[in-house]
Amino acid sequence: MAETKCGFATLLGAPNAGKSTLVNYMVGAKVSIVSPKVQTTRSRVRGIFVKDNCEIVLVDTPGIFKPRRRLDRAMVASAWSEAEFCDVRLLVVDAKRGLDDDTRSIVRSLQKNKEKASLVLNKVDLVKGERLLKLSRELNELYSFDATFMVSALSGDGINDLEKYLISKMPEGPFMFPEDQVSDLPNRLLAAEITREKLYLNLRDELPYALTVETEMWKDNPDGSSRIEQTIYVEKDNQRRIILGKGGSMIKKIGSQSRQELEELFESRIHLFLFVKVREKWGDDPARYRDWGLDFNA
Repeated sequence: MAETKCGFATLLGAPNAGKSTLVNYMVGAKVSIVSPKVQTTRSRVRGIFVKDNCEIVLVDTPGIFKPRRRLDRAMVASAWSEAEFCDVRLLVVDAKRGLDDDTRSIVRSLQKNKEKASLVLNKVDLVKGERLLKLSRELNELYSFDATFMVSALSGDGINDLEKYLISKMPEGPFMFPEDQVSDLPNRLLAAEITREKLYLNLRDELPYALTVETEMWKDNPDGSSRIEQTIYVEKDNQRRIILGKGGSMIKKIGSQSRQELEELFESRIHLFLFVKVREKWGDDPARYRDWGLDFNA
């Protein structure tokens, strides 16, 4: 019987570098939510895939940026914490955005801590070759990366080479998860994340950052369907009214989109019920940080 390998690869990067899309593509399933808004990923998400007798646990981390709020600080601290205990670090950079201040800051931190990392230039389908090579040179002059990859997380271009590299770097050992498991995220939390994604995609400006979603109840019915009740918490009553929409139009739209995706994800009929409540300073509740795997005192 062939020897098995198993290990962790942590993805670091500025907000909206495409880390979550990359994890979802490599895993072959949606395990991390995605939206055009920055800071969509709030907590560590692990996606798992198996190839060539090797199980690789991809750790999707919150984008690293200059934090302003308690939640921001906890998210950034979580990203660096995950980078400490892994077999491979991948710095994912949005090639179209280029070398911005957030990416420079991440590179400086890698240098300061003398941590090895490999570079993944993402969204290369949106950048011309000359500009791409220049960006690669600039980053490799700033920091001595172990390897550089040019990929498109949307199309899959270049990802096969990245997977081969990760497999070569993983230590020998038994698998930590069943071969058919694609994430370690509990279903209740994943369901809440799906609804939060729909809120991010449908709401404007800063409102998504003022809300959170909790799955309050999950009941499996005898007919194979499931009843899921979720509460969307916001900080102010005017935010609640925006989410509800005129005549309840917005909450119905979000609920419909979320239910459809949950049914595809769990391959069963879902009865989804959404409630919106005002809870001032929900972002200062230590229990929520524990649920997200974040350090309240970061």
